[in-house]
Amino acid sequence: MPADPSALAAAAAALRARQLVAFPTETVYGLGARASEPLAVRQIFAAKGRPVDHPLIVHLAEASEVEAWVDRGRLPDGGATLDALAAHFWPGPLTLVVPRASGVPDEVTGGMDTVGLRVPAHPLARALIAAAGGGLAAPSANRFGRVSPTTAAHVRAELGPDLLIVDGGPCEVGVESTILDLCDPAGPALLRPGGLSAEALVEALAARGRPPTPLPTGARRAPGALAAHYAPRTALRLAADPDAEAAPLRAAGQRVATLRSGGDLAGYAQRLYAELRALDLAGVDLLIAELAPELGLGAAINDRLRRAAFGSSGSSGSSGS
Repeated sequence: MPADPSALAAAAAALRARQLVAFPTETVYGLGARASEPLAVRQIFAAKGRPVDHPLIVHLAEASEVEAWVDRGRLPDGGATLDALAAHFWPGPLTLVVPRASGVPDEVTGGMDTVGLRVPAHPLARALIAAAGGGLAAPSANRFGRVSPTTAAHVRAELGPDLLIVDGGPCEVGVESTILDLCDPAGPALLRPGGLSAEALVEALAARGRPPTPLPTGARRAPGALAAHYAPRTALRLAADPDAEAAPLRAAGQRVATLRSGGDLAGYAQRLYAELRALDLAGVDLLIAELAPELGLGAAINDRLRRAAFGSSGSSGSSGS
């Protein structure tokens, strides 16, 4: 969707005035404040009901802007891997966790000595960041722990009519960015699967001499990594065959809705949150969602579904997994 220059200018002015603005990325809609403004960033936590020790991701307009946010001297290779991955995957759905520069506010990092950085692929996001004059700290624009928004209407339903929203249409990817930790001397570690596949990262790192083996899972605190997250209010169960699981429950009088992949992982990821939101409003007793193959985007889809099932009302997790 092309930018409305007046709407973009108004949103940039609001950000410079330390107000919050919701804006689209290719992954989900973000709730943004200028990352260099601690008082503005604190409003994000209040609006979302988000724990203050939960770190935020700083969104940049260009890869060259990382220099204001990273302490290269504390990176194991001086930032060579950071530069290579940024050149290969940015703009795109990849967040890189690096040692924070001395001036990065604690409010952005949750008090940690690291910061997550990414350059989003959505042109409106990058235009807004540039117009606002610097990096935007932005988690997803929803109440903490709930289903992420992939349209402006989702944001409005979550956060109310007074929030300024830049409407960029539906998000193309539909699940949050992949988060990769670059701080460990042992090598990069995966903190959250997301819109960029782990396989693509392994291939890019192998080109730099890393063995082409699966990425280890890191232990560092990261956005969206709590056991209960992305949750609908309706109980959610996971299954390899949702229709088979739903049949006896429906026969017993339960109102059950199912969510299927349709064999298209990219399409499933793109519509996942929108369909969870719609089904959550359908007045059913139970949602049953199909697990995806654990490859490519399937890993991110399953990660979100498992956390959503854990956090949903009356749900204890998954079957068929």
